Amino acid sequence: MTKQYEAIIIGAGPAGLTAGIYLSRARVKTLILNEGTVGGQMVLTHEIANYPGVESISGYQLAMIMKRQAQSFGCDIKSNIIVKEIETEGKVKSVTLSDGTIYTADALIITTGGRSRTIGAPGEEHLKGRGISYCATCDGDFFTDKEIVVVGGGNSALEEAVSLTKYASRVTIVHQFDHFQALQHYVDEAKKNPKIHYIMESTIAAFHGIEKLESVDIKNLKTGDTYNFKTDGTFVFIGYVPNTESLRGKVELSQWGEIIVGADMSTSAEGVFAAGDSITKRYRQVTTAVGDGTIAALAASAYINDQRQNSSSSAAAATSP
Repeated sequence: MTKQYEAIIIGAGPAGLTAGIYLSRARVKTLILNEGTVGGQMVLTHEIANYPGVESISGYQLAMIMKRQAQSFGCDIKSNIIVKEIETEGKVKSVTLSDGTIYTADALIITTGGRSRTIGAPGEEHLKGRGISYCATCDGDFFTDKEIVVVGGGNSALEEAVSLTKYASRVTIVHQFDHFQALQHYVDEAKKNPKIHYIMESTIAAFHGIEKLESVDIKNLKTGDTYNFKTDGTFVFIGYVPNTESLRGKVELSQWGEIIVGADMSTSAEGVFAAGDSITKRYRQVTTAVGDGTIAALAASAYINDQRQNSSSSAAAATSP
């Protein structure tokens, strides 16, 4: 079964939902296809306190509001599906689902997002958003005058550890090696900060807590010894993984698997745009995703209009005597 739309958005995080709002409001027949929960990574955030105009809201609540807005303008949203194949070549783009349904469109917007690399220790999934965070900008303020742990030894880990000292009373960096992989500038900044302490050649073996994080088990990789460490929060900065595995060979990706886009969010494939956490960018916030989604939607709408005009001109030329 084949169903036709003018625009298809893959992913229903803040970028995808924003694109859906803008396109549908512009009277573009739009479909959002989403494999997981509507809202993406945003729904993992217990409280969002830095979204302009909204003093405090949960990630889930904000996602539901965005979803209702998109639907109110006529956007179709299909969740809990599995995308089997994406075709980006040619004038007509197509997305095939695991059940055999094929959706076609003139333009495609990819907002598949990504995920922070997790430790994989027991208790991590349960305590995400309840003391375990992967975003200092999002959650740092919640740990004012608290003692926290930062996991990682790269540029992001050390930069964010320094940033978190604006809020936390004590920051303990746990790193698996005896040296850092970060640039020397970041190492120097961290080492001269009196609030930052270090536990090297160690890793987090487990997280403990019922309603919120209360402590972590730290394993010394050199001796094999494990001990319990009390903490109010843990920030994990050990890498980021964009959800672009299925896009290799479809659009140009960076060496880290991020989608390379232009200023208008266009990709290397004509009529294919991308937005949000799956693209090459430094800052990954709800607000930046919303901005990306807006630009991608406006560019896709302009592309669709150009295709319509070209088709009309070709048809008129073909029928003229």
